[in-house]
Amino acid sequence: MAERRAFAQKISRTVAAEVRKQIAGQYGGSPQLLKNLNVGANATSNTVPLTETVEPVDFEEYLITHPPIVESGPLRDLIEFPPDDIEVIYTPRECRTVGQSLPEEGDSDAHVRDCTRSYTEDWAVVNRKYHKLGTGFNPNTLDKQKERQKGLPKQVFESDEMPDSSSYQDEQDDLKRRSMSIDDTPRGSWACSIFDLKNSQPDALLPHLLDRAPNEEIDRHNEDQRKSNRHRELFALHPALDEEEPIERHCVPEVPKEHFGQRLLVKCLSLKFEIEIEPIFASLALYDIKEKKKISENFFFDLNSEQTKAMLRPHIQTAAISTLARSAIFSITYPSQDVFLVIKLEKVLQQGDIGECAEPYMVFKEADAAKNKEKLEKLRGQSEQFCQRLGRYRMPFAWTAIHLMNIVNSAGSLERDTELEMGLPERKGSWSERRNSSIVGRRSLERTTSGDESCSLTSFRPATLTVTNFFKQEGDRLSDEDLYKFLADMRRPSSVLRRLRPITAQLKLDISPAPENPHYCLTPELLQVKPYPDSRVRPTRDILEFPPRDVYVPNTTYRYGGVTCQGL
Repeated sequence: MAERRAFAQKISRTVAAEVRKQIAGQYGGSPQLLKNLNVGANATSNTVPLTETVEPVDFEEYLITHPPIVESGPLRDLIEFPPDDIEVIYTPRECRTVGQSLPEEGDSDAHVRDCTRSYTEDWAVVNRKYHKLGTGFNPNTLDKQKERQKGLPKQVFESDEMPDSSSYQDEQDDLKRRSMSIDDTPRGSWACSIFDLKNSQPDALLPHLLDRAPNEEIDRHNEDQRKSNRHRELFALHPALDEEEPIERHCVPEVPKEHFGQRLLVKCLSLKFEIEIEPIFASLALYDIKEKKKISENFFFDLNSEQTKAMLRPHIQTAAISTLARSAIFSITYPSQDVFLVIKLEKVLQQGDIGECAEPYMVFKEADAAKNKEKLEKLRGQSEQFCQRLGRYRMPFAWTAIHLMNIVNSAGSLERDTELEMGLPERKGSWSERRNSSIVGRRSLERTTSGDESCSLTSFRPATLTVTNFFKQEGDRLSDEDLYKFLADMRRPSSVLRRLRPITAQLKLDISPAPENPHYCLTPELLQVKPYPDSRVRPTRDILEFPPRDVYVPNTTYRYGGVTCQGL
């Protein structure tokens, strides 16, 4: 046997199997007993009371006391955190109103004051200088992809074009007339016939084909040709590939701002009945019949004459300028074919049933005013008595609805001639809902539209709408369930509206896209929106929206509720 080398003599020749066998014999071959013995030994040596609180390690302090040992080298900046990465900039908060929307100062809690101060303090914008170098940065967002694709021309290939059947047949017939028989050609082929070659159009000559030019000039010319009309971010147009290990991409957020949907401007021009015996008050609101929700607050407006308003003089205090508004801006975040503009009319509370109060408006006509002068004077006298006694109270009178998307889709786009928006009789005739017969008047105020049409409220031409049919209020109130049934019935022929009695009136409205910065506008909290040059001008009310679905945007302005003004 050969002698063992010096380093091998110190190596133990005990194998692992013999060690396991020896330990198993000492503890009876029970692994659980061996585990318990080890746990017991550790517990007796290091016993920690359960009631003692262990302070967590201060990570920042540990980093300060134990700085990482990094050798100086060319890649040291990649390991250390760059000290100039984060930059905090304070930018002033933009306020669209003349004054701040804040609660009245009082003995409020300090926490409440801190919360309200968050709506007025400047924005603290954190800029990360090296954010673009990280793996979580994604410059190709969905909005940027759409922005890049705006200026790209649409690629159309011959295989994608479907030839017109009539033109294609004419070309085939022309070829047949010009072609000779197959037997007349030398090779017996139609494609190679001498007649067709002689009648074919020659190709355009290539200029400077045989001219001598240096290779550098040709390469420079080809390079210029390749760069012409080339998209500056060609590879960014391609969508990102699916990653095996996806990384959460963090995009730089925009500065929060107040949310607005698609805005619609409605101007109330006039409201006229067959007889004028008392003041009538109106309100507008938006409803979504698919969601079965009211999606805006009420806008109250007063179109009564000064003579009629004088009947309520004992109950009219000094009217605020906000109560004189006759135009409103509605915001719609989720426009659809199911949005209706509901108009409700009210009158001064009086004795008797609603049907009896509305009967004179359905019986008397404007043409018979002279013949029924005594009856009208008697009704006007009764109305004056009710206005003096109950002028502060209202009762429902009539209602109607306008299919908003039917108006928007029929108005067309702004690319047409906008000079015809209100003037031509034929245009007014297409918008006016004339009661030619009682059946038509009871069925629907709008034309049926398909659900596939566009729902954009920003690209239609302003229009003047004249509504001549109102439905008499049935019962003490019009429930929401009944209203949604009636609105759904207006989109299809049905017998539901035949049970309602119509009242002839004439309400003129102007409907148009709202301007970006309207003048003389008031917020739902009655704050003046910039610009507001003159406080004595009749304002425009900005109506608060009630979105049917959640809108995931931060609240950037303080809003206090309970602001509802009637046009008195």
